[in-house]
Amino acid sequence: MDADVVIAGAGPTGLMLACELRLAGVDVVVAERLAEPTGESRAGGIHSRTLEVLDQRGILERFLAEGELQPVGHFAGLYLEFDESESRHPYPLMILQSAIERLLEEWAAELGVRVLRSAGVSGLRQDEDGVTVELDRPEAGPATLRARYLVGCDGGRSTVRKLAGIGFPGTEATMTALIGDVELPELTEDYVWVRRTPVGDYSAIAFEPGWFRVITSEFDRVAGRDDAVTFEQLRESLVRVAGTDFGMRNPRWVSRFSDAARQAAEYRRGRVLLAGDAAHIHFPAGGQGLNMGVQDAVNLGWKLASVVRGRAPESLLDTYHAERHPVAARVLHNTRAQSALVRPGPQTDALREVFGSLMVSDDVNQYLRHLLNALDIRYPVDGDHPLEGRRVPDADLKTAEGIIGVHELLHAGRPVLLDLHGAPGVTAVAGGWAGRVDVVEARSEDGRWTVPAIGEVAAPAALLIRPDGHVAWAAGEGGAGGTDALRTALTTWCGPAARG
Repeated sequence: MDADVVIAGAGPTGLMLACELRLAGVDVVVAERLAEPTGESRAGGIHSRTLEVLDQRGILERFLAEGELQPVGHFAGLYLEFDESESRHPYPLMILQSAIERLLEEWAAELGVRVLRSAGVSGLRQDEDGVTVELDRPEAGPATLRARYLVGCDGGRSTVRKLAGIGFPGTEATMTALIGDVELPELTEDYVWVRRTPVGDYSAIAFEPGWFRVITSEFDRVAGRDDAVTFEQLRESLVRVAGTDFGMRNPRWVSRFSDAARQAAEYRRGRVLLAGDAAHIHFPAGGQGLNMGVQDAVNLGWKLASVVRGRAPESLLDTYHAERHPVAARVLHNTRAQSALVRPGPQTDALREVFGSLMVSDDVNQYLRHLLNALDIRYPVDGDHPLEGRRVPDADLKTAEGIIGVHELLHAGRPVLLDLHGAPGVTAVAGGWAGRVDVVEARSEDGRWTVPAIGEVAAPAALLIRPDGHVAWAAGEGGAGGTDALRTALTTWCGPAARG
């Protein structure tokens, strides 16, 4: 084998997945079609749950140093408020995709990830033992890599998805949007958030002195998927929508997107898996795509590593589709709704007014907020404790080394059995998984933990935390939850106990 895993695509999803695999000791190669990073702004923000994921790995400060926290967000241009009690990182971080990719690639290099550039996947053959990946390398000539698994993180037009024969059903485009990094010398504002006009809408966000990321949307135009995109088209579109081009000049890049929404019928076919835009595309309302891709990677990485290293059965990979496919379906649903809410016309104006009046309700605001920040996601794990299946709150813990947050326990990307001195026999049960599960004894500094979409719950007596930060098992006060259930959870998520 040339590698345990080959990843197609060095975007945020592919790089995050590569780092997750390397943390677990898996040999991974990233094959990227482009010769070098584009430097294009693309996506422009990181939501709460993704900030937590980066914090769980101990690299969040790198991103905070290059971005700007925003105290408000929006749903289809209607403002949302965030709740500081739900997370240590409640506010979105405005940071360009180019910076996110650079920081992730730097982390990948530190971990020893191999990145092959000018190496696009052109073919694949899978058998019982692995996958042969054919690479098109214009400068070096065709090459092949042999790996146990291949993961397509190669975007909405994924070659890997097509070669694997995985369907991509969904809804067609009903509008055209153009995006580009340009100078707008006549625009006096730094931020224009989704400004609607009778023709469409536009936004302009300053990301460095003099430079803006401009987006225009027109709902009476549907461009061909393969039509050329030019700076002049972007300028003309801005004139139609905004009435002026604000002196637009010096384009760095321009591109096009739409409200087409599609999702892979299956996230795994044999030894080929999909993540990020290769698995789902949608109208980029609310900046959810990059975040969902990174969270795909964190869900898949530890599972794939466990299977590759022989610690868990291959069936563990099926939980990736079971858990992440519904999450993407929810995002496609809410972005279709947002696409409808930004259309021009008096009917939509009336709908927005009614919708906006509902958003003053805390319950409505919370519901929409969670659609974007993903803090309320609950995976279908066994058990009825309110924490089970949900992301673990970053509660303060008192340990022998001092006060730490729960998320600090996840820096190594390993399962954690947290014993809060209330569940008899927990540590003894974990003995069968020694070397695979970190056992931590501590006390909660707070008797109540805040869980998004639920509210406050009593601090658990013990809990098993998966490497992605979701709770696999929890014991209530007095140890209610049972060591038998703990054994089942350990076997399910960490593989069979060691013999002897």
